[in-house]
Amino acid sequence: MAEQQVRSGGPIPGERILFLTGHLAWKSLQRVLDDMQPLPFEPRVLDIGINVAGLMTADLIRRRLPVDQVQADRIVVPGRCRGDLDALAQHYGVPVQRGPDEVKDLPMHFGRKAKKRVLDRHDVLIFAEIVDAPQVDVDAVLATARRYRRDGADVIDIGCLPDTDFPHMEDCIRALKAEGFQVSIDSLNTDDLLRGARAGADYLLSLKKSTLWVADEVDAIPVLIPDTPGDLDSLREAADIMTERGLPFYADPIIEPIHFGFTASIVRYHELRRTHPDIPIMMGVGNLTELTDADTSGINALLFGIISELRVGAVLATEVSPHARRAVKEADIARRVMFAAREDNALPRDYSGELMTTHQRRPFPDTPQEIADIAATVRDPNFRIQLSEQGVHIYNRDGMQVGTDPFALYPGLNVADDGAHAFYLGVELARAQIAWQLGRRYAQDEELDWGAAVEKKTQDLMAHCAPGTTLQRKAKRRPAEADPAPPDDTQDQA
Repeated sequence: MAEQQVRSGGPIPGERILFLTGHLAWKSLQRVLDDMQPLPFEPRVLDIGINVAGLMTADLIRRRLPVDQVQADRIVVPGRCRGDLDALAQHYGVPVQRGPDEVKDLPMHFGRKAKKRVLDRHDVLIFAEIVDAPQVDVDAVLATARRYRRDGADVIDIGCLPDTDFPHMEDCIRALKAEGFQVSIDSLNTDDLLRGARAGADYLLSLKKSTLWVADEVDAIPVLIPDTPGDLDSLREAADIMTERGLPFYADPIIEPIHFGFTASIVRYHELRRTHPDIPIMMGVGNLTELTDADTSGINALLFGIISELRVGAVLATEVSPHARRAVKEADIARRVMFAAREDNALPRDYSGELMTTHQRRPFPDTPQEIADIAATVRDPNFRIQLSEQGVHIYNRDGMQVGTDPFALYPGLNVADDGAHAFYLGVELARAQIAWQLGRRYAQDEELDWGAAVEKKTQDLMAHCAPGTTLQRKAKRRPAEADPAPPDDTQDQA
């Protein structure tokens, strides 16, 4: 093992932190820590004798790092390190934790140039509407409700359709309540609202001043809307009546679509909050997310900024259009980000990247020169792929190619006689090309991270990564082509 004391002009006395890494990353890690000086801790970098730091495991660390070489108050391992770190901490007698996936993110990880990223609080209820409930059976309603709850919804909104029979409304509501859901019934027909409330619905969407009598008949909490679109006075009057009666409610001035009164409708929300600073307000975001051809993640971010500033307490989200298929999840993330930023009196930056589903702010952590320096140290035939602003870098001991088109890179790879190997590199180069084109992070052997746009696979870092299917073909290559890397340092990248 090669150890390198991090250079500094005299680190600030404090916690001693041991950073474990591999051959190819130790220079980058040292450089990043140097650039972070002065630090409130004493860093030390240790190369434990593995080429790729991301392939480190808890078992490998235990075999290669003697207890007497730790000499630290804490150990930090690569973010992709697999295995039981609690058991490792017991073995060494000091805490062991994962750092970030990328070395360049260490400043963010340790809180320098960053804000708190605790997103476990919010103050907005999400109502998620099942718009076609009258046309589907109870099981389908339950399946959608479970998905919405998994994505962050607090209340399942049962939508009614005009002039459409809904004979199983009560069955839907009772089934949802049996599974612990909060339920709202969504209709302008008072008969629907009364049926829903008597079946156990918790909220009514929506009542007008002229239909407030419904609130006297049932216990469900109503959402109030204007008598006619844009009529803020009637909404205020309805809210005042409910307040005088001491009954709970939400008031919704209603957002209009763009070019059909959108700006004026936002002004009405502001005006309602100005004249009624303490009443609960709801905002339905579907007229923007559903009726605008733009990524819903950005629309939700902006609307939840307004929601945060105006202290709106509930939103109604929908997923009707295919392009709005992640609107509920985006709403959940947005409410948490905006709450945290408001509590910090800060801009909503560096709390989460989940709403940046197309471009990222720091897509290329490595410069072309840094990649070239790493490539110069490689002594095996395994291909590594990295990105810089210049393009896709693919290299092994035989040299490096840089480009933006996988088809142009292919002839120089010399893998035409190895189908599995060629397939693997094709997949990785395609991922790298997409990431480079969009300006997103790329990590070899990892799926691209699309933020909230896709449902993430749960990754168990306690488990060891199983060999990829393409390794089966690699085992049959001629001995001269076999990888010389030791068993602890293998990966599905030929």
